[in-house]
Parts: sequence; C-alpha cells; structure tokens
Amino acid sequence: MHFLYNLAILSTQFLLKIIAFFSTKMKLFVDGRKDVFTILEQKISAKDQTIWFHAASLGEYEQGLPVIEKIKEKYPTHKIVITFFSPSGYEVRKNNTVADATVYLPLDTPKNAKRFLELVHPDFVFFIKYEFWINYLDQLQKQNIPTYLISGIFREKQLFFKWYGGFYRKALDTFTHFFVQNENSEKLITQLGKTNVTVSGDTRFDRVVAILEKDNALDFIAQFKNNKTTIVIGSSWPKDETLLSEYINLCTHDVKFIIAPHNIKPEQIKQLQNSITKKTVLFSEKENKDLSQFEVFIVDTIGILTKIYSYGDIAYVGGGFGNPGVHNLLEPATFGIPIVIGPNYSHFDEAINLVKIGGCISINDSKELQIAFSTLIQNTDIRHQKGEICSSFVQKNKGATNSILEKITHKKS
Repeated sequence: MHFLYNLAILSTQFLLKIIAFFSTKMKLFVDGRKDVFTILEQKISAKDQTIWFHAASLGEYEQGLPVIEKIKEKYPTHKIVITFFSPSGYEVRKNNTVADATVYLPLDTPKNAKRFLELVHPDFVFFIKYEFWINYLDQLQKQNIPTYLISGIFREKQLFFKWYGGFYRKALDTFTHFFVQNENSEKLITQLGKTNVTVSGDTRFDRVVAILEKDNALDFIAQFKNNKTTIVIGSSWPKDETLLSEYINLCTHDVKFIIAPHNIKPEQIKQLQNSITKKTVLFSEKENKDLSQFEVFIVDTIGILTKIYSYGDIAYVGGGFGNPGVHNLLEPATFGIPIVIGPNYSHFDEAINLVKIGGCISINDSKELQIAFSTLIQNTDIRHQKGEICSSFVQKNKGATNSILEKITHKKS
C-alpha cells in the first residue's frame, strides 16, 4: 500500500505540472513549491529550535492561530514554521507576522519528507484539523518527534474507518495526542484503540473572541452605514448572489447592504455590480465619494470582512448553496448579530448548533430569504434576541486553546 500511495503522489505531481499550464491556481500550487527548501535553508539554521504548524488552507490557519500565538509566547526562543497545502491559504497569509518562515508544504514523497524535516528539525509539530500525509507522519514517528492534532474532526466516511483503511489507521500511531472538536470525533478515534484523545473544542471560538479586543474601526464603512440598519453579506458565491441581488433590488426597507464576495475576480465583481439596480459603490472606487449616499457597498478586496461584521445588524454568510457548504459563521456571531445562511450546513457543527438554538436562520429559496430578512429588519426584539444567542454561543464555547496548552508539555531533549 505504501508503494501504491507513493506512486499516486508521484503521478499527481506529474499531472499537476501539466494542469498548471491552464490553471492560475494550480500554477501557484506548483511554482510555489519550487523554492521551499531554499527558503528554509535561508531562514532556519541547524542551531535553531523550531516548532512546525501545518494548515491545509486559510480556514485552518485561522483556526490554529490562537494556539500558534500562545505557543510562541510559551516558547519565545523557538522559531515558528508554518506550512500550507493550498494557494488559497498561502497566498493570503504568506506575509503573516507570527511565523519566522511560511512556505508551501512540499508534496508528500519520502524524499521531500526527509529533506523538509532535516531542514526544519522541529521540537514538536501541530497539524490543524486534518490532513494526514503518510510520509511526513512516517518520518515524524521514526524521529520520535511529538506530534499533535488540534481542533481535529473525524467522520465515519473517512478512510480510517473503512475495512480497507488499515494503511491510514497505522499513520495515526504517530500522534502524541489528539485534540478533537466534539464527542463524536472522540468516539470514532477511540474505536480505533486510541486513548490519547481530549475533547478540547474548536480553537476558532478563541480566535473570534479575541477579535472583540481588537480595533475593528473602518471609517469608510462607518460613513457608508450612516447609522442605518446594515446587512453584511460575507463570502457570497454566485448562487447566493442571485437570490440576494433579487432581494436587494426589490427591498423597500431603509437598509444598507455590504457585500464581500468569496471571489473577487474583476469579471465576477462586475457581474455582481451589474445585477444590482440600487446605487452601488466598490471598495476600489470609494475615494473622494460621499459613501453615505450609496445603498450597496461591494468589497472587492480581502482581509477586512471581520472588521466589517462589527458594523452589521444582520449577517448573511455565503456558501450554503454549494458544496461542502456554508462559510465561517463565528466571525459575525462573536459581534452578536443574527445570521442567515443557505441550506447546506450539515458539515459544520457551529452552524448546526446555531440553527438549532435559534441564532441562525437557514433558508432554501428567495421567498424564505425575503421572510427572514424582513422579520429581522422590522422586529428589533427578534433581531437582538437572535444576536444575543449568537454571542452567548461563542462565549460559552471558548477555551479550547488553554485546554490544549495545558497538555503540551513535551519537548525534545
């Protein structure tokens, strides 16, 4: 099986180089890995003590950030190395200030795994949520390097729990401890004979709670809002925007709309802008304009959505009409505003729970969207009640980071 796995990785490596000629994202994926070892040689010396964090993409990075920051405080003389698998994570956070070196994770070949660990030589390692790369785990186990999974999620459909998944199950032997998000994950991993598991919760709650302590002011958003009820639409996809544009165009309430699409390619921003008949301004065109005179603000940039949520009275979080589903609900929830989402949210515990307890409304079509928005706009008591449910939910679920830090005591001698 190991031979077949390595053959598959090598075949994938070859195919990706071909696909890179036709895909901008895949070109970033391939080209970004060319200089990884050179960068590590420049930034990490043989004498350095290091700690390695791996995140699949942006969401996992944000999820692990509270732990990264606390570990950095606890081990101030260590260098922090962060790796990403996906361009959507690396390209956004490659210039982060928490890490001493941020690179793509080289593809999981035996040669790459050995070379990477030679250069990084970590005292201990954290994988965030998932991604189980067999050759890296094999090398970590052979070198007896303490390895942790944080904010882990296990589901019955994963290979570990199939009759033919023995090869992957063995890879789990590498982990010193599993910090999982929920009891179902604990149950599944325990069924495999693993007792080194703690239900610590989701570190994203700690991250979004910390947001409240930061300066979230954006003067141009305050000017646009102009003290009016504002609906913030975050991480929207075309399927979301079709329903939302229809609602915005027909809306008779005195309401402002801020739209931060998931994809900010110029052609898609233009298409969104053209679908809205109300007076609209783009972030990129906001200078020297009286923003208070516009009804819709389209955010054609990245990195400010979290701050924008602080100005919202109602949030719509996109992705719920696609696969795997809705995006991050915790950022608007921490600011105590009610949330509306599409129907696909079954893969996300926080969405399931917020819908169940009433802080979030799931809609299936334009009629249900209209009812949800109109109710929240017109009935301030309901709006504030649902907002309070959201903020209380976040506060009650914080603390995963401290739970993890209490058990991180291993250090290579």
